[in-house]
Amino acid sequence: MKTNKTLTWVASLSFVAAPAWAAQPAPGGAPATPVTRAAPAVAPTTAPARPATPPRAVTPAAETFDLHQLLSLAQSTNKGVDAAQANVDAATAAITSARAYPNPQVEVMYGRLSGKQPGVTSGNAPSYAIVQKFDYPQQRNLREAMAGRGLEASEALRQSFRSDLAARVKMSYYQVLRRETELAAAKEDLTLMRQIQERAKVRVEVGEAPRYELIKAETELLAAQKTQQTAELRVDQAKATLRQQVGGGMPAHFGLAGNLGRAPEVPPLPILRDTMQAGNAELNQRRMELERARLGVDYQRSLRWPEVAVRASTDRQPDNNVSQIGLVMTIPLWDRRSGPVGEATAQATQARTALEAREFELAQELETAYRQYEITQAQVTALESGIVREAESALGVAEAAYRFGERGILDYLDAQRVLRNARSELIAAQYEQQVAAIQIEKLMSTAPGTPAGPAPSLPVSPNPN
Repeated sequence: MKTNKTLTWVASLSFVAAPAWAAQPAPGGAPATPVTRAAPAVAPTTAPARPATPPRAVTPAAETFDLHQLLSLAQSTNKGVDAAQANVDAATAAITSARAYPNPQVEVMYGRLSGKQPGVTSGNAPSYAIVQKFDYPQQRNLREAMAGRGLEASEALRQSFRSDLAARVKMSYYQVLRRETELAAAKEDLTLMRQIQERAKVRVEVGEAPRYELIKAETELLAAQKTQQTAELRVDQAKATLRQQVGGGMPAHFGLAGNLGRAPEVPPLPILRDTMQAGNAELNQRRMELERARLGVDYQRSLRWPEVAVRASTDRQPDNNVSQIGLVMTIPLWDRRSGPVGEATAQATQARTALEAREFELAQELETAYRQYEITQAQVTALESGIVREAESALGVAEAAYRFGERGILDYLDAQRVLRNARSELIAAQYEQQVAAIQIEKLMSTAPGTPAGPAPSLPVSPNPN
């Protein structure tokens, strides 16, 4: 009887000391999140309240960046921004070229006059001539208008690239937050599995549980260790992708400030449609290209008019000089520019159909992104307010029942697995909600430091839950 009482006291002390095991550090120097589930006197009906989403695993770094800093750094260091700006500079120079006047042509010819009749003086007979071509005012205006539309299209292309870059940086930023949150959850699961393994070991040693419980606990512990290692590698991979999007100005080792659970707010769908039609950079670019193609048709038709130039010449002979001035006109008799006009017309038709097709595609993309945002928002609300909390309560009940011997370790592990899956679904839903909001913002063509027309901004508000 003394031996049985001693073993019972040892088992009871092992359960009391369980919170101390949870505070032990993880292998490799990684700090483990403490689990504060103490053994209750009576099996609880609800688990203690705690955040639905675990905190991120923040690694000490030399420098920490928030989202605003990353966007500003990407717009200043990414090489693609410089390339887009160079395209705008080239379009600006094209306007100067369109405004330029035609250069004059100068003819200088040398010859010798040899007299074969009596009284004709022999000597040098040079000839000089200058030809100045004139532009029709309408042709100059069309040329300048085409260059102006090209500049506006280049600026819209630059705006489109900057908004696309901002979207890629945001998605990479939230991907890092997601992976760090998963790593924090994996560390918490590993700490809990160590606690369960120690409990199972004590119960098996004192004879209160069969050995298969210890085998099962050790198997789950190995799986938790593997999950943590995978989560650490995914964090490194996500950070490398973020650094690639930002550019070379970002250090190799860095940390991020932010929270994955901050839910973005978007305006209603009808407002988004009107905003996208007015402010989408890609649509504006295609509209400018269509207008430029239409002006190109008019310009090619204007080239059917005769070209006019003024020619002035002088011939210096040994005994006299001959000066002349007149017009040089190119008559479009054989070439009526039917080919260039047909090409310009086809290009205008192609630009118009491409604009219409892209308008339809972007409208469908906006519809899909908005519905995805609504779906993920409903998922996040359901997981935060119901599923995760219920899974935590179920885990608390299973933990208490396991401590008092009312349930086996399989019920305890199943409850923990349900909580782990629900928490993983919550993290994934929060990330997908951010991705949907970023896609909507990208369709509005908003980028840091640049106006987006009448497009409203997408504010970020803390999640009330």
